[in-house]
Amino acid sequence: MCSLQIGLIFETFETYPRRPGDPLDAHVEFEPETTIEALEGAIESLGHRPRRLGSPAALLRCAAAGDLDSLDVAFNLAEGFGGRNREAWAPVLLEMLGIPAIGSDALSLSLSLDKAWANRWLAAVGIPVAAQTTCASAADARTLSLPADFPLFVKPRWEGTAKGIRATSRVETREELVREVGRVVTNYAQPALVEAFVPGAEYTVTLIGNAPPLAFPAVQRALEVESGIGLHALEGPAADIAQTPLDYVVAGVLDGALETRMAELAVRAFEALECRDFARADFRLDRAGEPVFLEINPLPTFAADGTFAILAELEGSSLTEMLGRCVSAGLRRLGLETGDEREKGEAE
Repeated sequence: MCSLQIGLIFETFETYPRRPGDPLDAHVEFEPETTIEALEGAIESLGHRPRRLGSPAALLRCAAAGDLDSLDVAFNLAEGFGGRNREAWAPVLLEMLGIPAIGSDALSLSLSLDKAWANRWLAAVGIPVAAQTTCASAADARTLSLPADFPLFVKPRWEGTAKGIRATSRVETREELVREVGRVVTNYAQPALVEAFVPGAEYTVTLIGNAPPLAFPAVQRALEVESGIGLHALEGPAADIAQTPLDYVVAGVLDGALETRMAELAVRAFEALECRDFARADFRLDRAGEPVFLEINPLPTFAADGTFAILAELEGSSLTEMLGRCVSAGLRRLGLETGDEREKGEAE
C-alpha cells in the first residue's frame, strides 16, 4: 500500500481568542487536543502519514506559501466560526487547491448546518421533522404565527453541539418565547428556530461509509427530568445550574423495529443531503413513539467522550480503530485506499 500524506484541518478550544460578548459556549464545537492525537493514531495505523495543518486560516497561509505540494489528501474537521457557511471554509479552499478531501463537501456542510433549510429539504423527501418556523427578533416573536401548540423549543438556526440550548429553551408561553428568541438572536447573531417540542426519548445514529453508509447501533441519550431536554445539552460550558447535579431519566424501550426505522431514516437523510464518509443523525420520538428527525451533523465530534468513542467501547474496539474506519471510508471513495487504486486514478 502506498503511504499517503494526510493533512488534518481542525480547530481546538484554543484556536480562536474569545471576543467581548461571546457566549460561554462560543467554542464548544471545537475539539480537544486528544481528538487530534486520536486521528493521527488512526492515520498512522493505516500506514499513512498525518500532517497537522490547523485551522482553515492556517491552510490558506500554507497555500499562499506553496507549502502543500507533498499533501495527497486532507481530513477536514474544522468548524469555522460566525455565519452559516463557516463549516464550508476548509472544503472550499481544498476544492480551489485541487486537494481531495475526506468528509462532506462545502454545500452539504452548509445545508446541514442551517437547520431550517435541512429540515425543509428532508421533509420534501418524506423524512418526518418537527413543525417549525424561524424568527429574526424578539419583537417578531410577539406576533409570530406559531408552528404548533406550546410547549415549543427555541434554538439557534445554524449551530451544532447543542450550542445555544439551555433549560429555558423549552417554552410554555408567549412571553417565554419572546425571551428565548431574544436571547438567541442577541447572543448568537442569527435567527432563532422555533419548533414543536418532541416529548419522547432521544437517540443518535452514527454513520460511516458511502453508497450506502453503515448505520451503527443507536445510542440513547439521557433526558433532564424537569425540562425533558437532552442531558448532554445542559451539562456544557454554559450550563444554567453548574453547581447542581441534574436529575435525569432514560425513558422508553429501544426495540429492533425502532432501531431499524431510525437507521433507515438516518441513511436516507445522509444520502438526501449528499453527505460523505461519516455523520451523526439525531432523533426524538413523538407521542406515538415514532422517530422525528432533529438534525444531521456531517462534522460530528470525535472526542474521547463522544458517540464514536462510546460505540468503539461497546463493540470492544478502540477510538483509533473507529476513526480509522472514517479515514478508510474517505480514501475508498476517492480511490486512494490502496497503492494500486491510487496509481490507476493517476493514470486516468
